[in-house]
Amino acid sequence: MLRTGGYLYVDKTSYIYDLIESGKYYFLSRPRRFGKSLLLSTLKYLFLGEKQLFDGLWISDHRTQWNTHPVVHLSFSALDYKSLGLEAALDQAMNICAGEYGITLIRLGLAARFQELLQGLGKKNQKVILLIDEYDKPLVDYIDQVEQAEKNRAILKNFFSAIKDSDAYLHFFLITGVSKFSKVSLFSDLNHLRDITLVRQYNELAGYTKEELAQYFGEEIKELALSNHISEEEMKAQIRHWYNGYRWKGEESLYNPFSILNFFASGEFANYWWETGTPSFLIKQLRKGFHYDLNIVEAGSDVFESYTLDNLEWRSLLFQTGYLTIHNYDPELYLYTLGYPNREVKDAMHRHMLGAFRNSTTAESQPLYANIKRALDQGNMTRLIELINTLFASIPHQIFLEKYEAFFHAILHLTFQGLGLITQSEVSRSKGRLDTVVHSKAHIYVMEFKLDDTAEAALDQIREKRYGSAELGGQKEVIAMGIGFSSETKAVNSWKAIPYLELLAEE
Repeated sequence: MLRTGGYLYVDKTSYIYDLIESGKYYFLSRPRRFGKSLLLSTLKYLFLGEKQLFDGLWISDHRTQWNTHPVVHLSFSALDYKSLGLEAALDQAMNICAGEYGITLIRLGLAARFQELLQGLGKKNQKVILLIDEYDKPLVDYIDQVEQAEKNRAILKNFFSAIKDSDAYLHFFLITGVSKFSKVSLFSDLNHLRDITLVRQYNELAGYTKEELAQYFGEEIKELALSNHISEEEMKAQIRHWYNGYRWKGEESLYNPFSILNFFASGEFANYWWETGTPSFLIKQLRKGFHYDLNIVEAGSDVFESYTLDNLEWRSLLFQTGYLTIHNYDPELYLYTLGYPNREVKDAMHRHMLGAFRNSTTAESQPLYANIKRALDQGNMTRLIELINTLFASIPHQIFLEKYEAFFHAILHLTFQGLGLITQSEVSRSKGRLDTVVHSKAHIYVMEFKLDDTAEAALDQIREKRYGSAELGGQKEVIAMGIGFSSETKAVNSWKAIPYLELLAEE
């Protein structure tokens, strides 16, 4: 156990106290590996009356009653539903729980047996604590197998229906998951279930705040700063850039706990969280809809309420799974602005999307990234064009022809963004829309693309529309770059790069 084994435990018991004192029925959605299971484990031992486990924690000095309750703790990640089937796996879990309390279930039917368990425990002892973790795993695991997912949804809906008629036997109920499927599809009988996913006061219930990072990892930060020959503030800034940035409507941005723990264990910045579950289905959905510019994504509040198996809204899917987070919320318009939380997510997402759009493996894209960045920094445009042609070479011709213009913009945008370069696509100017602006170390490249046309035609448009004028006045030289691209050969057929001021002087 964490408390008795000498492990680090970040104290969240003040939030837990507020939770149990303020209500009874709760739903919480958070991304994977964000502390949901630990939250439920803490609640379990709290209600079992294990006061000694909470010595030194906030709640130890503030909770006066440590009454014991029977606890039904179901973790769907521990159920063997892939082998047994969901109904049989749930029945097995209920029998095990009933046996621990000396109860034998005799009713027939999943919902009836679940109700029998809750009522039996409630009658025999004090009211029951019901904790359900990762309720949506039987759905998410089959999200690209709709028929099986729908079967599991029907089983879950029937199972959860038992909770409503067991209200008199329940003291507290919390259900957690990654996804928030609509109440209509799963929780229609639980009208009193309070969704605290986007409630400001519970923003910090899971994940680490900057104060918690400093309090619990201060020594590790100091040691890493010394070994890397930088100040502690610089080390904190790097950690923040990599792993901070998650928000659920609160003011405080949070660190990913799984990534933080792995980072301090290894001392190396890397993509820890992403590698625990590569979202292949999600990447396919993004490619299918040509959603590739995820830096700023706007969504109305209703988008988070319409999540069903037959309506997997991509913005809601990205937010709930943790690949996008809330950057801003306009209460007057009920409008959310979503974006990447940090470098860890952004870098990995760009690599995987580029692989999907190019019809290649993610591993193949990494060397291309490095070489393209080197060419841009060196101003080696000949080499850059060679690499751009390589980017498009693996795309099947028939797929490319369907949306060749969209492919061209998507792949170049993902490439430049994946390099960590400031990149703007479809940039509005007073006289039109510029295709792309890219900032390298020494230059700002103002790029215009022409499909089945010449580089000269692209440069003429940059000059005529004065597309590069907004970039002047800084320390970096502005380069106008026209690229002619052939839809037949999937390659650049002409290109030309020239300092923007020289381009204007040609008039």
